[in-house]
Amino acid sequence: MEPGEPGEPGEAVWGRRGEGALGGRGLLELAVASGVAAWATWAALLMPGFRRVPLRLQVPYQPSGPRQVANALALLRGRSGKTVDLGSGDGRLVVEAYKQGLSPAVGYELNPWLLCLSNYRAWKAGYHGKVSFLKKDLWKVNLSDCYNVIVFLAPSVKPPLAAKLLAELPDEARVVAGRFPFPSWTPTSTLGQGLEQVWAYDMKKVRQAAQSSAEGRPV
Repeated sequence: MEPGEPGEPGEAVWGRRGEGALGGRGLLELAVASGVAAWATWAALLMPGFRRVPLRLQVPYQPSGPRQVANALALLRGRSGKTVDLGSGDGRLVVEAYKQGLSPAVGYELNPWLLCLSNYRAWKAGYHGKVSFLKKDLWKVNLSDCYNVIVFLAPSVKPPLAAKLLAELPDEARVVAGRFPFPSWTPTSTLGQGLEQVWAYDMKKVRQAAQSSAEGRPV
């Protein structure tokens, strides 16, 4: 039997090696295709609206869990006045805020797909026309009439956002931050642990602390 003919042991070994190489290549192609598909989904559904926002101020969508929502609203219990969610995503915090009696309840979001999802969520809950979801850049919205502000945003945007909130919010306002605290502020209260932790900041106390720090007095 000549080498290379069917039945030759060397042929069987080389055949198996070839199959293994093809299998590895197939897995690589599958991984690349999956990555491209994930990017295409992001580009189509989650990226719209970000193009006009500076990169350092962009915040990717990450839905809040049930416990995060419950903890945030627990720190707003008993309060009143206009309530806003900055970067409201799929609208769940706004809907739950209205359900708790906070009105008006408004969400600011740039992504049109998430705005559609938010309005669907409000309609499904029976609150269509009672809550608002506006396609507005949170950095350009005037917050001077807001008394309850919900902020589930990345740590990178907290310092510039803190400056905006200090400049615009009334003394009676309360800010509730989820996932990450404001690094330079001392919270009035906090609830939860780990990723479910939320922090409440009363603007009057935040301003008093900032003024004392500027004057060199102990807080």
